[in-house]
Amino acid sequence: MSPAGVDSSLPGDVDWAQAPKGPILVLGGGGFIGANLVKRLLRSRADVVAVVRRLPAWRLADVDNRHLVEVDLISVPEMRQMVEAIRPRTVFDLTAYGAYSFETDRDLTYQTNFNSLVALVDLLDKGTIAAFVHAGSSSEYGNNAAAPAETAVLLPNSHYAVSKAAAAHYISYAGRSLGFPIVNLRLYSVYGPLEDASRLIPNLVRRGLERQYPPFVGPDTARDFVYVDDVCEAFLVAATRLTPELYGESFNIGTGLQTTIRDLAKTAQAVFGIDGPADFGAMPGRDWDLNAWYASTEKTTRFLGWVATTKLADGLRFTAEWVRSLGPGGFEALTKRDRPRARKSITAIIACYMDEPAIPILYERLVTTFRRIGVEYEIIFVNDGSPDDCAGAILKLTAADSQVIGITHSRNFGSQMAFRSGMEMATKDACVLLDGDLQDPPELIEQFYARWQEGSDVVFGRRVKRDMPFIWGLLYKAFYRVFAAFSYVKVPLDAGDFSLMDRRVVGWLLTCPERDLFMRGLRAYVGFKQVGVDYVRPERAFGTSTNNLLKNIDWAKRGIFSFSNTPLNMLTAGGVALLGLSGLLGLVALMIRIFAPQMVAQGITTILITILFFGAINLFAIGVVGEYVAKIMEEVKARPRMIRAALLKNGETTQLLPEKATLR
Repeated sequence: MSPAGVDSSLPGDVDWAQAPKGPILVLGGGGFIGANLVKRLLRSRADVVAVVRRLPAWRLADVDNRHLVEVDLISVPEMRQMVEAIRPRTVFDLTAYGAYSFETDRDLTYQTNFNSLVALVDLLDKGTIAAFVHAGSSSEYGNNAAAPAETAVLLPNSHYAVSKAAAAHYISYAGRSLGFPIVNLRLYSVYGPLEDASRLIPNLVRRGLERQYPPFVGPDTARDFVYVDDVCEAFLVAATRLTPELYGESFNIGTGLQTTIRDLAKTAQAVFGIDGPADFGAMPGRDWDLNAWYASTEKTTRFLGWVATTKLADGLRFTAEWVRSLGPGGFEALTKRDRPRARKSITAIIACYMDEPAIPILYERLVTTFRRIGVEYEIIFVNDGSPDDCAGAILKLTAADSQVIGITHSRNFGSQMAFRSGMEMATKDACVLLDGDLQDPPELIEQFYARWQEGSDVVFGRRVKRDMPFIWGLLYKAFYRVFAAFSYVKVPLDAGDFSLMDRRVVGWLLTCPERDLFMRGLRAYVGFKQVGVDYVRPERAFGTSTNNLLKNIDWAKRGIFSFSNTPLNMLTAGGVALLGLSGLLGLVALMIRIFAPQMVAQGITTILITILFFGAINLFAIGVVGEYVAKIMEEVKARPRMIRAALLKNGETTQLLPEKATLR
């Protein structure tokens, strides 16, 4: 069913960039269309954040870093952090993978184009979102490409097309059934400045400036070429005019004109003065190339009031101005396949409890280490309900360094949950876990990083010596060896939480549902390539340790009962042995009764000892089973693992609501 009653008048003097409600989030802001849209918005307003997969983003090199954020949109924890930090009112979703011929990862195509969309909509609050405009594709129509109406059947003919068609169906469901303010714009062949150098139009313009043609596919292959500025305006208009009647609708964004490769060559010849014939058929066509591929824009004009106004010849001239601005060799440097990958990045996660004086020192040492390595970084301090002013110390650092983020828990949930809390918010390629008391030397991260670059997925610190009394050191070593002997996974000896873990490992750790965490055990459980780096663990730099004998016993119980069935197996084996022994003793007692009845009255001491022995065994067995039952009870209650009370960023404290809470 089509919407009705929408005013389609489009005033010519309106600055559409000022109309959408802010803050504005542009997903895929480092891409061709996304970068153009970001720059268009920033010319009119400041409440714009561009989301890119990796920094630096060459298309946004002239954009202030305050408007850029690095997020992997196939990572739900990263998206959750992004939403909580920015709280957008308008979202422009231009994320895409698979549109370029060299983007061939099928799984990544579906994760990027469909899964991330569903996850993001689930994270957003429809009560606060004013508009969500999604970049669909004319490829959704597939073989049904000759001016199809938006209600036409979709016949996708590639994995990219299937993923975009699935997204369109989800958008229809989210808009019409869930009442989410979302709309899908099916883009045709967009071209213009900042387009990847491997694409047709940039190559045509570059060669045209040399008065030559590039190699072409067959002359009858057709496209609907639409200039990028017109497309950006379509996004802005759609966000402004997104009324409930339009929720879930799809609109075609094209010129409505069918331009064959032959027509394109003639236009380029007139614009650039090219001599000689075009070399048609010099390039092989793609499997999904069609001879009739153009838009029907009647619905778009009627309900959004949008029409493309830039003629092809003018668009080629505008693109040529951009190519000239790149200078000699600049165009070739932008070929996406040849562009160097950004260096790997690290998130440091610090669990803080009674560590206020250590926090500034730890920060300085971390930053010095990261700069010496030359790696991109972020630092997440987790204030785990500390009674001192850890939050104040962290807040000061966030005001001075935008790469520092603070999390405040509502109470003390323990270091393991502090690490998990930070891991859920991390955005870099690897996570380093450290205690906030300076007992984990940040300088060791340089060795961690080197082993990671060599191919290890987990690099952990191995405590070959501790600066502590001899008896305590002996007890720690004994625990690790008992734990390793009991555990059903191979656990490295003398390895604590201090470690570097690749994003893949972190992702699998976050899928583990238990609430009574023992991180170093889980780290061993998930596997991957792991290696240790030896170091001497120093004493706590400030104050006194909050650990004591009872807490260390609790740590031992947590590790053993989380990763070992040996105590239960020992009880079973002991029960069988004692059952056999009891049978043997019963037989002996019977023989004595028969053959030496005068001895029956004797042995009261033996009876008492036997009763006490078996009673103690029973109590011990019940206690061991009770420990497992207690862990089961903790898990099945399914309470929140931790509660984040506030997010500290850029010198400001943001009070956090429960993730599914709705503002009223």
